[in-house]
Amino acid sequence: MTQTVDTGHEVDLELIGMTCASCANRIERKLNKLDGVSATVNYATEQAHVAHDESVTPDDLIETVRAAGYDATRVLPVQPDASGESAPTRAELEVAALRQRLIVSAILTVPVIVLAMVPAWQFTNWQWLSLTLAAPVIVWGALPFHRAAFAGLRHGTTTMDTLISVGTIAAFGWSLYALFWGDAGVPGMRHGFDLIASRGDGASNIYLEAAAGVTTFLLAGRYFEKRSKLRAGDALRALAEVGAKEVTVVHDGREQLVPIDQLQAGMRFVVRPGEKIATDGVVVSGASAVDQSMLTGESVPVEVAVGDAVVGGTVNAHGRLEVDATAVGSDTALAHMAKMVADAQAGKAQVQRLADRVSAYFVPTVIALAAAVLGFWFGVGGGAALAFTAAVSVLVIACPCALGLATPTALMVGTGRGAQLGILLKGPEVLESTRRVDTVVLDKTGTVTTGEMAVTDVIAADGVDVDDVLAWAAAVESGSEHPIGRAVVRRAAGVGVDGLDLPEATEFANLAGAGVTAVIDGCEVSVTGPRDVRGAVSARLQAAIDDASAQGGTPVVVSGPDGVAGVIVVADTVKATSAAAIAELKRMGLRPVLLTGDNEGAARHVAAQVGIDADSVIANVRPEGKVDAVARLQSDGRVVAMVGDGVNDAAALASADLGLAMGTGTDVAIEASDLTLVSGDLWAVVDAIALARKTLATIKGNLFWAFAYNVAAIPLAAAALLNPMMAGLAMALSSVFVVANSLRLRGFSSRRSLTA
Repeated sequence: MTQTVDTGHEVDLELIGMTCASCANRIERKLNKLDGVSATVNYATEQAHVAHDESVTPDDLIETVRAAGYDATRVLPVQPDASGESAPTRAELEVAALRQRLIVSAILTVPVIVLAMVPAWQFTNWQWLSLTLAAPVIVWGALPFHRAAFAGLRHGTTTMDTLISVGTIAAFGWSLYALFWGDAGVPGMRHGFDLIASRGDGASNIYLEAAAGVTTFLLAGRYFEKRSKLRAGDALRALAEVGAKEVTVVHDGREQLVPIDQLQAGMRFVVRPGEKIATDGVVVSGASAVDQSMLTGESVPVEVAVGDAVVGGTVNAHGRLEVDATAVGSDTALAHMAKMVADAQAGKAQVQRLADRVSAYFVPTVIALAAAVLGFWFGVGGGAALAFTAAVSVLVIACPCALGLATPTALMVGTGRGAQLGILLKGPEVLESTRRVDTVVLDKTGTVTTGEMAVTDVIAADGVDVDDVLAWAAAVESGSEHPIGRAVVRRAAGVGVDGLDLPEATEFANLAGAGVTAVIDGCEVSVTGPRDVRGAVSARLQAAIDDASAQGGTPVVVSGPDGVAGVIVVADTVKATSAAAIAELKRMGLRPVLLTGDNEGAARHVAAQVGIDADSVIANVRPEGKVDAVARLQSDGRVVAMVGDGVNDAAALASADLGLAMGTGTDVAIEASDLTLVSGDLWAVVDAIALARKTLATIKGNLFWAFAYNVAAIPLAAAALLNPMMAGLAMALSSVFVVANSLRLRGFSSRRSLTA
């Protein structure tokens, strides 16, 4: 348990040299032993978040990590800037080097395995060619495993790396003994098909294919895992891209375009229609509608005028604004969101791989057994050669060839099938999280709903035709870029076969913060908000306005020369598949929760439409509130999956036990998530959780059979009854079983088809 630090500073460290979750636990324990330090280490992001007091410096923390057998550097905060292409990161260079190591090892290993397993191709002195090809793989290719094993040995711990390193070195060392001092090096040596167990001194046995094969298989697994973990920092890079790169500042009455990093608090800058607002500030001139969906997730732009605050990264929909900057750099709302995402990722509970947990017991047991076998054969007078043959055979047969395939093959097939269904999984930690999920938190706009405004009702005043109200409003809004205006125009175009015939409108005018007007047939027609005509509408129309507002809709009033002609209700509509998908989530034992920045009335109205209970609705929350809501559910013992699509969802996606981003959403949300759902359909959430659970079950099955083969063969090895052909065949069969079991995932079907 970490200690509580009341005062002090915070620092993030990038950790170098971790190979498994137990490494993360070891570093965390070492850091927390320091007085005045509280540290959490995340294996997935390879970072440590440390709170410390004045008595400890960042250099002290780095030295502590190095003393534990690893390395560390300080992480600089991610901030929006105007820079172009950046140099490759250390993690990217590591992945590239691992990829090169894997490719070279695979090219060298394939002929070694083929020669060992196909006696007909074993030409004279083939064993020496195998040695030439296998040696670089076992020494250079397996170097990451040897280093990790040595680091663990220095600290008295064992992991899968220990077993891999000991097994490959034992196989390689015994093969060298057999080739140079035994009978395996003589011309004409063969690995035959003799499957009869027989005891011998092992002087004619070589295990090069086992050592090289295990190394290559596990390098492949390590590469795919490293590549998926590299994505962990992409959310912060994507957030940096949300901000503007350049800004038009006003100085002495002149406008000048400058890079964003030259903007300072107190400067005045210009925002034209369609441009991003460069930084947080206050409007000093102009009026417009600002798309704040990045911050709130809601699709209706907010009207702003002189004196209103605006947020950097949001988009000016129309109108020219002049803004005085109030915050820049790390003080902006966007930078605070980036910090929230970083903190959420750093604090996310690391998941220890199942193979690591099993190996914590399996590895020391195997090593102890090998030592016992060595002692036994010496004790009964079997001789040094026989004793070492049996002990090495135990280590070789325990070396997890099939185990190296267990996770990567299931992931490869599972992710391939997921891609066909529009589901992109990022890594094995995702699967562990999915297994335990019991609560699914759903963002409203763009996730449960379409995120696009549509006309849901048209109510005409007494004596006025509904189509006339819609036609007048569409004519007035025909030149508008406002989402409400576009929704009205789309509805008019969809009436009947060819749409409504719109009257000719002229003299368009924008009423700052209120609506739009135009002249139709010589008369002024306006489309405005309801507050501008309160008291001038009938009781029936006022009731329609109040009902629409209570249910989260946006009522607009159409007025002509004779007064109010009618009310048009525009709202974000529920996706056609949402209700059925949420019902299926409930059948899977999951509790759906609706989480939104929208008002309570709108949230409850949508929840009722899709079957979410009223007590599972959380409304009126900003981005930091979404993180707090997820944290509250987790503190109640819930394992939370969060589904969202906006920048405002990114921190909550990162802090949830499982983050699922709609592929139709922002890059920031996608990068902060664990799963990406390409279609933007809630059925993809159902399929994603079902597929991840199925993939995890397959990995567990693979691990069981991989270890079962080891356990079954170890007694033969201990009795010195295991010849190379039997060992090779057993390893090959276990690997074939693991691959075949993983291929069953290709038959996974969408839950939608099963419930249709």
